[in-house]
Amino acid sequence: MAYKTVLTIVTDVSQARLQLESAVAVARAEDAHLEVLCMGVDRTQTGYYYAGATAFVQQEVLDRAQDEARELERSMRERLASEQIRWSSEAVVAQIGAIATVVGLRARFADLVVMGHPYGKGRGQELEAAVEAALFEGQSPVMIMPDAPVPSLAPRRVVVAWNQSNEAMNAIRKALPLLKAASLVDITVIDPPAHGPERSDPGGQLSQWLARHGVKVEVSVLAKTLPRISDVINRHVRDTSSEMVVMGAYGHSRFREAILGGATRNMLEMAEVPVLMAH
Repeated sequence: MAYKTVLTIVTDVSQARLQLESAVAVARAEDAHLEVLCMGVDRTQTGYYYAGATAFVQQEVLDRAQDEARELERSMRERLASEQIRWSSEAVVAQIGAIATVVGLRARFADLVVMGHPYGKGRGQELEAAVEAALFEGQSPVMIMPDAPVPSLAPRRVVVAWNQSNEAMNAIRKALPLLKAASLVDITVIDPPAHGPERSDPGGQLSQWLARHGVKVEVSVLAKTLPRISDVINRHVRDTSSEMVVMGAYGHSRFREAILGGATRNMLEMAEVPVLMAH
């Protein structure tokens, strides 16, 4: 297995610089094709305008979103013109409520989606919606890049957050190319259940399976000494100088849309290294 199609979704040029640099680096390292989805967001909310103005306002917002998408694509093409990788770009317009459909369709046919941090100053709700769509609608692994430049996209040490869930196992399977290339993979288990199926050997079966794939692995069993699981994971990442986290993504159903669960969101808000997630 290898990453041969890498997708990134851009909604704002100023916010996308590090994200695009990371996506290009991944595509170059994997000899992959990079697809850049340049998305103008139509934020029209029918019913919030004075009587008789809705059609006019909708058209105005749609025109603005189309202009944004075309400008995004122009900037991306200009930036990528000198890169010695295979790439393509597409300009699309989507309303907030339709992002799941637009992104999910593209992500379904990508081996890896590379995105910037979806939370923080200046970031619209469309970024979180795009990440959710790639994970839940597209069923694709998503690598979230931190705001700071990443020293290496070929991590030497990787923390795998293991809780015996299907989501965590799916993330690990989809991260295999990175895990096999790492110098050490740290299977991190936090407060394993005393009566769980792995009670006598937490992480043991997973470490055996990874070792058969040629992964160099160790197991760390940690106590939950901080309020949130994400706090424990991030502290362990810092203590071990790890360069990437692999974890399952968890969501909750709300009004027929997938939203990132608390543990996933907390992790993304605090992570200082790339986080590869899958659902």
